[in-house]
Amino acid sequence: MVLLVVDAQNGIVDERLYEFRKFVGNMKKLIGAAREQGIEVIYVQHDDGPDTGFSIGDDEFEVYSEFQPMPDEKRFIKSVCSAFKKESGLLEYLTAKEEKDVMICGIMTDFCINATVEAGFEHGLHMIVPAYANSTQDNEYMTREQAYHYYNEFLWPERYADCVPMDRALELLKK
Repeated sequence: MVLLVVDAQNGIVDERLYEFRKFVGNMKKLIGAAREQGIEVIYVQHDDGPDTGFSIGDDEFEVYSEFQPMPDEKRFIKSVCSAFKKESGLLEYLTAKEEKDVMICGIMTDFCINATVEAGFEHGLHMIVPAYANSTQDNEYMTREQAYHYYNEFLWPERYADCVPMDRALELLKK
């Protein structure tokens, strides 16, 4: 198993996120537990391209201070919603390691988390989504709360991922 931390970057980790404090706390618990158990923590960062303010070298691109990667933890860069798009190299990395179990956390639920969960499933990976360890902001069609519940409680379970309570996610990291 690996823990995949998606787009937990300065430019989008803030109070606009659904259940912000719970989300931050759960992210820290997952990262800490994975490290304690020797489970690889992998970071994915979104790059919108030069001169966007959200690209390599920009402060908003950097991983949020409370989730900082350790020097030896891998980082993959993407420019589309799915972390598994060929350009990132993530799928090839996991395939070479023969890794099939991916616990995913991060933001945005309705964009990059959804795309990565569905793509991971389609590539034969066992996707695991801990409760309140992904979040999003309001969009023009749904509130952040509606979006969170739609994906975590309706779309992904029994289709694309095992959506599990935090205590179960922490147990899975101990195996």
